[in-house]
Amino acid sequence: MKASHENEFNFVREQDNQLQFHSHIHDIYLKVSVLEKEIIRVTLTKQLPVLPVNTWAVAPGDTEVPYEGLDRESIHTNFSLPEYSTTIDENICRIETELLQLEMDLHHFTCKWYRKQENGYTLLAEDRRTQAYFFQIASDAPVSHYLHRGEQEAYYGFGEKTGLVNKHGERFRMSNIDAMGYNAEKTDPLYKHIPFYTTFSRENRMAYGLYYDDYNECLFDMGRELDNYHGAYRYFQTNSDFLDFYFIGGPTVADVTRRFSWLTGRPAKVPKWSIGYSGSTMRYTDEPRSQEKLFKFLNQCKQYDIHCDSFHLSSGYTSIGEKRYVFHWNRYKFPNPKAFTEQFYERGVRILANIKPSLLIDHPAYQEVADRSLLITDKSGVPEVVQFWDEEGVYLDFTNEQTIKWWKDKVKTALLHKGITSTWNDNNEFEVWNPQATVDLFGKGGKFHNYRAVFPLLMTKASLEAQKEYCPDEIPFLISRSGCAGLNRYAQTWTGDNHTSWHTLKFNVKMAIGLSLSGIYNFGHDTGGFSGNAPNSELFLRWIQSSVYYPRFTIHSWNDDGTVNEPWMHSEITHHVVDAMDWHEKLKGYIFSLICHSSEHFEPILKPTFFAFPEDMQAYIENDEFMLGDELLICTIVTPGSREREVYLPSNVGGWYDLHTEFFYGGGKHVSVPAPLSYTPVFVKGGSILPIETEASESLEVRLYPGEKAQPVTFEYYDEAEKSREIFTALHLRMWSTEEAVHVIVEKKNHHTDRRLVLNFYTPQLDNRPVWVNGEKAKEFWL
Repeated sequence: MKASHENEFNFVREQDNQLQFHSHIHDIYLKVSVLEKEIIRVTLTKQLPVLPVNTWAVAPGDTEVPYEGLDRESIHTNFSLPEYSTTIDENICRIETELLQLEMDLHHFTCKWYRKQENGYTLLAEDRRTQAYFFQIASDAPVSHYLHRGEQEAYYGFGEKTGLVNKHGERFRMSNIDAMGYNAEKTDPLYKHIPFYTTFSRENRMAYGLYYDDYNECLFDMGRELDNYHGAYRYFQTNSDFLDFYFIGGPTVADVTRRFSWLTGRPAKVPKWSIGYSGSTMRYTDEPRSQEKLFKFLNQCKQYDIHCDSFHLSSGYTSIGEKRYVFHWNRYKFPNPKAFTEQFYERGVRILANIKPSLLIDHPAYQEVADRSLLITDKSGVPEVVQFWDEEGVYLDFTNEQTIKWWKDKVKTALLHKGITSTWNDNNEFEVWNPQATVDLFGKGGKFHNYRAVFPLLMTKASLEAQKEYCPDEIPFLISRSGCAGLNRYAQTWTGDNHTSWHTLKFNVKMAIGLSLSGIYNFGHDTGGFSGNAPNSELFLRWIQSSVYYPRFTIHSWNDDGTVNEPWMHSEITHHVVDAMDWHEKLKGYIFSLICHSSEHFEPILKPTFFAFPEDMQAYIENDEFMLGDELLICTIVTPGSREREVYLPSNVGGWYDLHTEFFYGGGKHVSVPAPLSYTPVFVKGGSILPIETEASESLEVRLYPGEKAQPVTFEYYDEAEKSREIFTALHLRMWSTEEAVHVIVEKKNHHTDRRLVLNFYTPQLDNRPVWVNGEKAKEFWL
């Protein structure tokens, strides 16, 4: 291939599935990397053809990412590097894989992306035709990328963002901020930094994703800005001095989501107990007799027959006076921490201790960490003092190997040695706003702002390693509030300190869908609301009835009126609360199986309806529902006084069953169903197997929903070994039906346990067909 000196970019060389170009006009280097048949990477750098910042988010499949990250110049070796073709015809360069075509205009640099199909090419995306890149705007313009915006395009993802599911017309900052009491429709930014989104076109019904591998502060404008000179556009802009993005082909939203999850690393498997109800409130540990309050909580759980698997120990346990000091135990509140945790553990309740990455300037360990240079500093090397809660503090530098060692030692000695099971990594947004703040960067030195979003990830990784080293035989579990893409590899998360209102309940559902479409799968909300006054009885109940369908179910609060959100706080609805929480306990095996399936197949646990039914265009209209797995459609009640719920049932060949009434409905239509205080409407997709755990450990209830058509369906049921704690596939269930019978094949997939298990099969009450299990007529089957 010959270079054309008239072009804005000229071809330089091609090697290892990478094509390099250079612009003499702008002194910009362009590299295109063909990584997978549906993933192509584009980088633009100034003056040198190398990227100055490593990657911590890109970790395809099971790629291990060290603390110092992976070199972006060699990250391509972790991909399959498929066959492709390249042609340069005058000023146009075309790069084709089996599924994608990238067309680049080298004369006035712009890109067009096509999907290859049997009958030709379908245009997926194109840069705006005028000044699509920063260097075309001005020599000192912020690094940016502008694309054409179609009016029929929907934009999904962006991580943890407020507002509607479709972000068309919105504008967002990417940064990590402690946004306590946020407005779930308007506040921006929040706690997480995930510069990724999926575009879906209603015109061609195709989707693709764009991930910008960037940890600095940045923003997206998805059509809020208008400029007469450029037509309709959207753009990404960053404070970094390079552009590095991945184009991910679909053709469906589901395809893009799974591939982005694979790109950023395998979601973590977690112990089964982590799915159960986890008690929590800040009030208990802030009161003088904290330990007494906590034991009273356990007694009340027993009184109301509420199963509690764990408890979030808020930071009040670290207090000295009115302030909080990480890794310190207040011995007045907790005279003997180890004895305290042992008593909880004896009752089957594990404790997750809150930890923070900032030390107040009067922290007992402050001088030690300052003398050992373990802190983020200003440009002169002096610890960078920032606002932290109601005092000034400093942040630990997790790009310093000695800081990581210090942190892991503290986690082990101050927490794990005293019986704490897991770490709750909180307030880890690293709000350092000095543009000259510096970090060790593993001996290389660097500016903090280039790595801002990585710090929560590194803190979480250090906490996880400490847990794994201390308890090597246990399946690790921990929580982090903040993070970047890749957080799913290490921890569960939640949507932060939400505000108590019906408005929040409604928009937290939409926020959940955004997270699920951004590679973050294991999460939940602070049920009942964290800040504001206590929820009234109806709001509290409806919130619980929705939250029991999440993998994280926690009631957590810091109510402005001094109250505490507890399951029994409203006596008139406590029996409904207990019923909902008991149902969550019965769903534990099902949700655990979804988490394991998510890890195996990079599949979201919660999904929008259009994820599961991409051909049904009605499913793309904004709604307040979500799918749990492939089986359940959850219809959260988001308005007070509602005793009836209208819902659109997506077009499904097997139809839908009302979980509570067992009435059958055809798909592809709106229905109105009862929504009494006793439950939130839930539908089961026709053609589903739903495993329900019972109080007897040797019994499993298997509910069969065959639907109208005889489509075969399967379900993989996971469990964990009682002694080794190893996670395994316990059962493979397969169902199909005829007019005469419902047939099930049961395969025991693993022999980690010798205990016998009886499966009890149920079909909806109006389905009188017999059940045949492994060729024999039976509704009970022993393994």
